[in-house]
Amino acid sequence: MAPTFQRYIILALLISIAAAAWILLVWQQMGMDADMRMEIYSLTMGMRAPLFLAVWMIMMIAMMFPTAAPMILTFHTVQAGKRGRGETFVSSWVFVAGYMLVWGVMGVIAFAGAAGAEMLAGHVGLSTALAARIGGALLMVAGAYQLSPLKDLCLAKCRTPIGFILTSWRDGYWGAVRMGLEHGLFCLGCCWLLFLALFPLGIMNVAAMAVVTLLVLAEKTLPSGDRIAKMSGVALLLYGAAVLVFPQALPTFQPVGAMIMN
Repeated sequence: MAPTFQRYIILALLISIAAAAWILLVWQQMGMDADMRMEIYSLTMGMRAPLFLAVWMIMMIAMMFPTAAPMILTFHTVQAGKRGRGETFVSSWVFVAGYMLVWGVMGVIAFAGAAGAEMLAGHVGLSTALAARIGGALLMVAGAYQLSPLKDLCLAKCRTPIGFILTSWRDGYWGAVRMGLEHGLFCLGCCWLLFLALFPLGIMNVAAMAVVTLLVLAEKTLPSGDRIAKMSGVALLLYGAAVLVFPQALPTFQPVGAMIMN
């Protein structure tokens, strides 16, 4: 099978899997009744750890497969060249497995943090207005990170697949896993606060997820991606500041008197 045709197959599979994940997320949200819809705005979505992690991984597949596609295809191109020379060939899906492992570990951390925050909020009786303002502060932190040197460093690694391949190549199956882990860590460093910002916006808020996905995709693939990252940082700072003044501007805000994360 020609290498170019193989690339098309891998790209089609990545897009199809991501599309299926998006359809599942939209279908799940549309099928919720009013009480269940309130749960998507709780930090843990009212779920126990196994279900939360399953939903988290579906979210990561939906949001990250499109943005990781250039790196995965570049990895496959190099591996196809090695196979053409009679060297050991490693499937791109081994690389993908290492990449997704990073996001799986992040899901465990996210659930632990969300569950702990919900317990603390319930214990101290945090008002929804104060909770929204904390969310606004978190959005401002995410915006500040978009403007930081660490964001620039991680984004540069994600924007240049061939550069990552040249500097981080490892042979063999475990080498592919290690490369997936390493790229996943750079991707995490690039995007983690954008995903953390989903918590005050609603972790299962499909519209917010779509905006974050498009933003990450633009940052990584468009020629002006670095400038887009800076502009989004300014926008997050302004929106977070607005939420501090007007907590009702946050989608997760509930009526006065309600307690956070019912």
